[in-house]
Formats: sequence, structure tokens, C-alpha cells
Amino acid sequence: MLPIASPAQKKAQDALGAASAAFIRAGEYARHALGPFGARFSGLLGSYQQPVKYNLSVAREVLKQIYTAERLQPPSSLGAVLGSYSTLWSRTRSISYWREIIKSGEWARLGVYAVEAYGVFKVGEIVGRRSLVGYNVE
Repeated sequence: MLPIASPAQKKAQDALGAASAAFIRAGEYARHALGPFGARFSGLLGSYQQPVKYNLSVAREVLKQIYTAERLQPPSSLGAVLGSYSTLWSRTRSISYWREIIKSGEWARLGVYAVEAYGVFKVGEIVGRRSLVGYNVE
């Protein structure tokens, strides 16, 4: 028996279906817009065109199954989000929390998380600037 899908799951499935339809339309548009070159590129896939489309649809279905099985969904209420942030804020302000972190050795794990967050931020900055150092001024 299949579980009843929540509205968030239905929205995600609809969005995924819309994205795949947009991808197919983009492929068709590219083929028409690029003219002979688009037809040539499409022809390069040749007999692999159908397996590629099939593999993309299988990947979409697998992602849907993972989304459903892991119960990945946006928070159902604003209270859940605010509760999480209020917990973080209260821990940050509590001296006893920091004493316990130092005593238990959790500070090393928090340090690793901080370095990871900083690294992800910096990589995002580099990608956003499209330059390793500074901005390209042209």
C-alpha cells in the first residue's frame, strides 16, 4: 500500500516533472535554434539518444524515491524554524554550554564544522566572482 503523499511531496514531484519537461523543451529549442549544428549534435548521440533520455528519467524517479523515503520536506511550520534558531542562540549565549563543550572535547568537532562552513562560503565566492582572486574589472 502506498503512503499518502503530503502537499510538499506533491509540489516537489510537480516541480521535478516541470523541470524535466523544461529540459526536454530546451533540448528541442536548442536543436531548432542551432539549426544544422543542433541536428548534428543530436545526431552524434545517434542510437544513444534513447538510453540517455531513459537514464535521465530513471535518475529522476530514484531522486523522487529518496525524497520520499528520507522524508525530505520543508519545515511544516515557522515555529519549527524559529525554535531551532532560538535553541542555537540560547546555546551561544550560555557560558555553561561552552564550558561543557570544552570539557567534553566537542570543541574540535565544532571547529571542523566552522572550517567547513568557511570553505564552502569561500568556494561560493570564487564561483560567484568567476575569479580566484578579486573581481575581473574589464
